[in-house]
Amino acid sequence: MDFGMPTLIENKNLEETADLCKELGLQFIELNMNFPMYQVPQLEETDYLKDLAERYHLYYTIHLDENLNVCDFNRLVAEAYLETVERTLNVAQKIGVPLLNMHMHAGVYITLPDRRVWLFEEYRSEYMAAIRRFRELCEKTAGNSGIKICIENTDGYQDFEKGAIDYLLQSSMFALTWDIGHSHTCDNVDEAFLMQHKDKLYHFHIHDGLGRKNHQTLGTGEVNLAQRLQIAKECGCRCVIETKTVEALRESVAWLRSTL
Repeated sequence: MDFGMPTLIENKNLEETADLCKELGLQFIELNMNFPMYQVPQLEETDYLKDLAERYHLYYTIHLDENLNVCDFNRLVAEAYLETVERTLNVAQKIGVPLLNMHMHAGVYITLPDRRVWLFEEYRSEYMAAIRRFRELCEKTAGNSGIKICIENTDGYQDFEKGAIDYLLQSSMFALTWDIGHSHTCDNVDEAFLMQHKDKLYHFHIHDGLGRKNHQTLGTGEVNLAQRLQIAKECGCRCVIETKTVEALRESVAWLRSTL
C-alpha cells in the first residue's frame, strides 16, 4: 500500500510539505482545496507541481473543497462548483493525479415539530438531475485517463445520498473513500453500506478516534486499526494518514512502521 500525508496547516507552503513527506518516507501528498494555496488557479501552475513531485519523488492526490455542492438549487452556485471539478480534473491529468477525493453535500434541511426534512430528499428529482449532470461532466472531462473520484463518508449518509452514490458508482470513474475515524465517531453507521460496495473501495483516510474525537494519532484511540488496514490492503487502496499536526503525523508513521 502507498501511504500519504494530508495538507497540514503548520506547513506554510508545498515545499515544506514535500520536505516532510520525503523525511517520513511517504509516497504522496493530498492537496486540500479548502486551503487558499490550493485553489484552481494555483493548481493550474502545473509546471511547478510537476517539478516539485520529481525533485521529491512523490505524487499527489487532491481533496476537493468540502463545501462543494454540485446540486445546489442555485444554478449559478452549482455551475461554479462544476467548473471547479472540471478544471481540477484537467490539472489532475496534466500532473498524474490518480484520484480526487470528495464529500457528498447533504444540503439544507427544514426542522418541523416532529422531524427534519432534507430538501434534496423532498425534491429528489431535481437533486438526481444535478447528480446526473455531475457524472456526465466528470466522465467527459476525464475521458480514458483512469482518474477516479472517490466519495468519502463523513457523519452518516442520508438515504438520498446513498441513492446518488449508488448511481455514481455505476460509472467506473467513481469509487469510495473509507474514512475510518469518521466511521468511528458516528457509530459506524455507514460501514454496512461501504461493505456492500467493497469492490469500489479505492482510497482510505486513516486516523484514530476516541469517543467523538476524530483525527487522533494512530494507536491512541479505539478504532480497530488492524482490521481496517487489512481491508485497505485487500482492496489495494492507498491511505492518507489524516492527522492534523506534524507531531501526530510523525507519531502515526512511527506506529505504522512498528505495527505493519
